[in-house]
Amino acid sequence: MAASLPAPANPEAIFTYGAPLLKFGPGAAEEIGFDLAQYGARRALVVTDPGVAATGAPQRVADQMAAFGIEAAVFDGAHVEPTDASMEAAVAHARESGPWDAFVAVGGGSSIDTAKAVNLMLTNPGELMDYINAPVGRAAVPVNPLKPLIAVPTTTGTGAESTTVCVLDVLALRVKTGISHARLRPTLAVIDPRLTLSQPAGVTASAGMDILCHALESYTARWYTTYEHKTPQQRVPYCGSNPISDMWSEKAMRLLATSFRTAVKHGDDEQARADMAIAATFAGMGFGNAGVHIPHANAYPIAGRVREFHPKDYPAHEPMVPHGMSVALTAPEAFRFTFDAAPERHLQATQFLAPGADRPSRDAEFLPSVLVALMRDIDIPNGVAAVGYTHGDIPDLVEGTMKQQRLLATCPKPVTEDDIAGIFARSMELW
Repeated sequence: MAASLPAPANPEAIFTYGAPLLKFGPGAAEEIGFDLAQYGARRALVVTDPGVAATGAPQRVADQMAAFGIEAAVFDGAHVEPTDASMEAAVAHARESGPWDAFVAVGGGSSIDTAKAVNLMLTNPGELMDYINAPVGRAAVPVNPLKPLIAVPTTTGTGAESTTVCVLDVLALRVKTGISHARLRPTLAVIDPRLTLSQPAGVTASAGMDILCHALESYTARWYTTYEHKTPQQRVPYCGSNPISDMWSEKAMRLLATSFRTAVKHGDDEQARADMAIAATFAGMGFGNAGVHIPHANAYPIAGRVREFHPKDYPAHEPMVPHGMSVALTAPEAFRFTFDAAPERHLQATQFLAPGADRPSRDAEFLPSVLVALMRDIDIPNGVAAVGYTHGDIPDLVEGTMKQQRLLATCPKPVTEDDIAGIFARSMELW
């Protein structure tokens, strides 16, 4: 019999929903100068990483601002898979070159998250560690409003353009964690599918698995009324699955069903790219309100403790497990574990992702089998061992996962250290 969540003494009756303003379509990035002018900005810092900067897109975004009386500069030092050190360096640069009226992030989730951290630290007191989620950091609440931030994703995955979260590695602790507060949500998300056409297949596959898990985890998250009732001061962006987050998660899964494999294998397919771009935003609007659970909690130590793995189509100068890949590696086993807490939700999600797929004799195997088949098709590594871990690493991985209580609290059933150890053990090889 499945372990169930304890019944709340005073059940929650309220859920919250938030999203940025959104501009979507080919050429949308060409209007950012006009958009920023509406906020009264006169000096704007464009935040990006070296790889995206090499495409010229961030400089083009900066150049167009002059026509609207905005002085712009490009900072191209964002770190792919950012760390506390890389974010602190970005903050220091922004302080030295400021003041700034607004920020524009052009790139993947790493650039957008770096811009969120810069915006936070230039408008609020204290140090970065003050704001990092407990128990790693002190989970301080911003006391001042942030400046306008326009997020312009060039990858299709993180949904960072629509969320209240920025993710980073704390190097000294070898753990990936984050900062979460409603004020971090970008003011405007500008989704221009043309900017994603240069995204290579390996990045498309990994980032796409992040979209998929965002949608799946938020759709299978514990329902918002299963929490204890909160005071207004206690309300956080992750409030559990609810009717509005369900709508966005479902739409994201339906789009992935028809576009994901095509976008990986035929990167010049503009319709597939557009569908993936809007799916990423929709999934972000789902999980950014409902929350995520075990696959993302497991992903943090997988990425944070990497040794020598070098993924295809990513910068080769240092080892890394990209975020979407690290989320995917335990997802089949995680959803096999959560199945009995909400069977109908897992089955419905599988049908969104793979309409017409053959259903195995055991319903609990349906979603894992669909995920494994997809991962094989798009060349995601075959489990945790394939990125350099062994069974001897499981205790450390479990320890890192259990630090992500903000995420595990969203799981639809209780989670113990033994449960997580079993998921990692069964995820060493997936096929």
